[in-house]
Amino acid sequence: MKITFMGAGSTVFARNVIGDCMCSEVLRDSEFALYDIDGERLEESRVILEAMREHMGGYGKITTFLGVENRKDALRGAKFVVNAIQVGLYDPCTIIDFEVPKKYGLRQTIADTLGIGGIMRGLRTIPVMADFARDMEEVCPGALFLNYTNPMAILSGYMQRYTGVKTVGLCHSVQVCTQSLLKTVGMEDRLEGARDLIAGINHMAWLLKIEDKDGNDLYPEIKSHIEEVLADPDCKNKVRIDFMKHFGYYVTESSEHNAEYCMFYIKDKYPELIDRYNIPLDEYPRRCVNQIAGWKKEYADILNQGVRDHTRTTEYASHIMEAVVTDRPYQIGGNVLNDQLYITNLPREACVEVPCLINGMGVNPCGVGALPVQCAAMNMTNINVQLLTIEAARTLKKEHIYQAAMLDPHTASELSVDQIKALVDDLIEAHGSWLPKYH
Repeated sequence: MKITFMGAGSTVFARNVIGDCMCSEVLRDSEFALYDIDGERLEESRVILEAMREHMGGYGKITTFLGVENRKDALRGAKFVVNAIQVGLYDPCTIIDFEVPKKYGLRQTIADTLGIGGIMRGLRTIPVMADFARDMEEVCPGALFLNYTNPMAILSGYMQRYTGVKTVGLCHSVQVCTQSLLKTVGMEDRLEGARDLIAGINHMAWLLKIEDKDGNDLYPEIKSHIEEVLADPDCKNKVRIDFMKHFGYYVTESSEHNAEYCMFYIKDKYPELIDRYNIPLDEYPRRCVNQIAGWKKEYADILNQGVRDHTRTTEYASHIMEAVVTDRPYQIGGNVLNDQLYITNLPREACVEVPCLINGMGVNPCGVGALPVQCAAMNMTNINVQLLTIEAARTLKKEHIYQAAMLDPHTASELSVDQIKALVDDLIEAHGSWLPKYH
C-alpha cells in the first residue's frame, strides 16, 4: 500500500502523521512517498523519517519525489494522499498577508482561514491543489485525499465541488474542543467519559451538546463560570467564552483564531478590546519564526543524539486509513460538502464540519439537522467569504475577490469599500507570480 504525503517538507507534521502510521500494524508495511518542491526540506524529512522507521522496526519503505516534474510518480498508485502544503511559505507570502493590510490599519492574528489573509492564502493554494487533483484523477483515481492545509473550508470545498477526488478536510480542533472548555472553566475533573456533539464549519463548529459520563448536561455548570473567566486577566481563551456568553455555545477553534472571524474584537476604534480579551495580534508570524528556529535546533539535536520514540498522536489521519483498510468503524469530525444537507440550515455548496463514520466504504457524514439559528447565522458570515473566494479562484474574476473581502466580517468592519478594493489590488500586486492573473 502506498501513502503519499504532499508537502513533506512540513517535517514535524509529516513525522507525526507518518510516525502514527508506523505505529499501526495495518499501515507500517506501506510505502511512504514524500513529495515536496524544496529539496533541502525534503531531505531533512527523509533523514528523520528513515531514522524513525529503522528505530521502530524497519517496516515499510520511504521514497522521495522532488519537484513538479516528479509529482505524478509520487501520487501514482497511492491509496491515501495527505496534504500539508503551504504555498508561498512564511517568507514571502505570510509576511505579505500581514504587512500589506497593516498599511490600511487592518490587524490580524493568524490570517490562514478567513479575513483578507485567509482569502489570499486560499487564492494562491487552490491552483496548486487543482493540479494535484488532475494528477490524482489520472494516476490514483480511487485515492482518499486527506486535506490538512488551511484555509480548510475553502480548499476542501473547492476539491469537493470542482474535482473528482474523494476529499475530506481534517483539523485538530474537534478532538480537543471539550477538553479546552472544561480546562478553561476549571472543570477538568468532569472530562473522563464526557460525550459531545460538534457541528458547524471548520474553526467555527459549535459544541452543541456536552454531557458527563452519566449523561448529565454540563452546559449549565459551565456557563456559571463565564463571568469569572472573563474577569481573569491571565485567561487566553476569552473570545470563545464570550462567544458562548452571547451565542449560547462554545466554538472549536482557539480564541486567537476566532477573534478575526467576526466583527467584534479587533477594532481600530476600540483598542482597549485587545487587552481586555488578550488578543495576540501578529501571532502567526511570531509562531512561524519560532517554529523555524525550533526545527533547526531539533534537527541538529536529532542528528547528534538520534531519533526519539514516537507515540501515536490524536491526529485523525492514521485512524482513518486503518478504518478504511480494515472496515473497522471510526468516528471523526470531518469537513465535507453539505450536498446532502447534513446541516439543514446551511447551504448545500458549503463545506461543513460534522461527525463522520469512517469504514471500508470511506467517509460517511452524519446528519445533525439544523443548527441553532444564531449559530447558523454566524457560520454564514464566514461561508459567504469562503464561497466567493472559491468562485474567484474558479473564474479568475477579480470582482469576486473584492466581494469576498467586502463580505469578510473583520475587514468590512474596519475599512470602506474603496479601501477594501485598494487593499485587494495591493495584495495581488505584492503576491505577483504566486497568484494567477485575474481579470
